Amino acid sequence: MTHRDFLQSQGPRLDWRGAAVAAQAALDCAERLGIRVHVALVDRSGNTLAYLRMAEAFLHSESIAVDKAYTAASFGFPTGQWLEVIGDNPRLHVGLTTRPRLVVLGGGLPILVEGRCIGGVGVSGGSEEQDEACARAALAALGLNSAE
Repeated sequence: MTHRDFLQSQGPRLDWRGAAVAAQAALDCAERLGIRVHVALVDRSGNTLAYLRMAEAFLHSESIAVDKAYTAASFGFPTGQWLEVIGDNPRLHVGLTTRPRLVVLGGGLPILVEGRCIGGVGVSGGSEEQDEACARAALAALGLNSAE
């Protein structure tokens, strides 16, 4: 065996430049909606690549935006789908919703390229629908959509 037997191609990755463009697109969307938000983009490992905050956005929304991005990247589906996933299962309800950094509110979307999750975007400060619209704008700035 050689070292090549143990190395795998990383495939597409989001870099800080793309994350910055996407974050700005989310804020532009929020401005059009008349809301104040925080937006975060993370890589596949959950590391923050970009974070922006609008003046007068709710203080608690900072960590919520980052954790929405983290949750979406971690599981590869929108944070707003968590309650459907949990359903009536009491173990999942107690076990998952008490986990640090797991957010079950809408506004976190995975960044999917060719069916592979390469990161996540999280927006917080508006309603769940508004946050998700801003997150979709971030994906659109990357040439992606939330259904990819």
